[in-house]
Amino acid sequence: MAGLPHGAEKINDNRPDNKHRYCVVMCGGIGTRFWPYSRTDMPKQFIDILGTGRTLLQMTVDRLLPLIPMENMLVVTNARYADLVKEQLPELDPSQILLEPDRRNTAPCIAWAAYHLAAKDPEATMIVTPSDHFITRERLFEAEVLRGFEFIEEHDALLTLGVNPTRPDTGYGYIQVGSPVTSDVSRVKTFTEKPDLELARVFVDSGEFLWNAGIFLWKASVIKEAIARWLPDLAAELDLGADCFGTPRENDFINAHFGLCPRISIDYGVMQKADNVCVERVEFGWSDLGTWGSVYDNSPKNRDSNVTQNCNVLTYDSTGNIFAVRDRKLVVASGLHGYIVADTGDVLMICPITAEQSIRQIVSDVESRFNGKFV
Repeated sequence: MAGLPHGAEKINDNRPDNKHRYCVVMCGGIGTRFWPYSRTDMPKQFIDILGTGRTLLQMTVDRLLPLIPMENMLVVTNARYADLVKEQLPELDPSQILLEPDRRNTAPCIAWAAYHLAAKDPEATMIVTPSDHFITRERLFEAEVLRGFEFIEEHDALLTLGVNPTRPDTGYGYIQVGSPVTSDVSRVKTFTEKPDLELARVFVDSGEFLWNAGIFLWKASVIKEAIARWLPDLAAELDLGADCFGTPRENDFINAHFGLCPRISIDYGVMQKADNVCVERVEFGWSDLGTWGSVYDNSPKNRDSNVTQNCNVLTYDSTGNIFAVRDRKLVVASGLHGYIVADTGDVLMICPITAEQSIRQIVSDVESRFNGKFV
């Protein structure tokens, strides 16, 4: 299989013979673990979290454009975010934005995109990516994604990208690497979703496991076949509209039937069951930016290892904190170590970074106590 060397020059792969390559950006999540900045009305993918001048959604599309032409981009999002997507990606035609009437997790999202693309282009291949991840060494990312496309164009495989773990993180899924298929791609032996700390340490120490980046490549036809086999209820619901996809009747069909699809992730529904799953070990820098801790890790720090965003900070004996406060407010902290201080105007959260996994429960409690007002 042909490939590009690590560190290759910037790729421009928008050649006529690559017109069958598409990108599907999943953009419907709420980002609960990044509360209170990520809210129902403005999830984290629409926010410039890192202060780069581009939102996470915009950065996601930017990094794929050297490989996928804009006309082959597809964004799948909740209907309530239609205007946000159009505002942040004005280059998209409205037909490139698939609006989910209901949140049903990633399997129905991906299935709809696959049915849509297969109707449009029976030879379609697709990369499926979340809209809220942070990736560094982007030239390397381009080279490794290109290798992934070349692999799935030659094999009827479901390919996921695996990242070398740097710590025993309990917030990520893990992939156990099996026998090699090519020099870059191996079969997947097992998937484990978010293990406890002891098991995560065993995984990392063994050297046999990769983090699951949640980025997939496959032919549209191949993922449709896998869904038909492993999620027959989902396939049966979408098959009812087989003659609607790629026509003006598609949206009406989805509005009537999408809410009847099973609520399940692609990992649980397909990837952990299928026998044609492979993993490409990748070397680009990756974080899902799913938590305040991951934002802290990927942000510049001052001499006291503090991160400041959109605010002025005066600290005394305070280290390892992240201060994210809107409107350039002055924050004065003394004796504070390893804390998240997040102020959005109507919500102030002060929480140890080490306790960030409890934020989901905090959000649930806030929603129950205040009737969803601050969520």
